[in-house]
Amino acid sequence: QVRPVESGGESVQAGGSLTLSCAASGNCVGWFRRVPGKEHEREGVAAIWPGVSETALVDAKKGTFSDSVKGRFTISQDTVKNTVYLQMNSLKPEDTGMYYCAAGTIRSPLIYCTPQYIETLDASGQGTQVTVSS
Repeated sequence: QVRPVESGGESVQAGGSLTLSCAASGNCVGWFRRVPGKEHEREGVAAIWPGVSETALVDAKKGTFSDSVKGRFTISQDTVKNTVYLQMNSLKPEDTGMYYCAAGTIRSPLIYCTPQYIETLDASGQGTQVTVSS
C-alpha cells in the first residue's frame, strides 16, 4: 500500500497560517497530530472524503474537525491530483506538533470517516513538523 506523503510544515508566529498538503488515495483521508509531551498519542484533527460530490461536501460542512481546531482549520481536496490540503489559520502555540496524513478506503465514509477514525488508520506518512511560536 502506498503511504501518504505530507508537506508544508514550517515554523510560524502565533496568529499565522500554514497550508499542509497530502498526496494520498482512498475515500477517507485526514490528519492527526502528535504534540510535545504526548508523542505517543494521536489527536485526530480533520477528515475529508475524496470523491464525494461537492453537494454532499457542502451538506456535510466540508469535512469534520476536532473541537480544538474547529473554526480555524479547513480541509479541501483536489481529486485530479489526489491531494488533500489542510489550511490552518489563527495558529496557536498549542498547535505545535508533528502532523501526519492518513488514508484508507472504508464503507460509508460520510458517516464513519471522522478525525477520531483517522487516528486509527495504519496508512500514514512520515509527518511534517509545525512549530508555532508565541
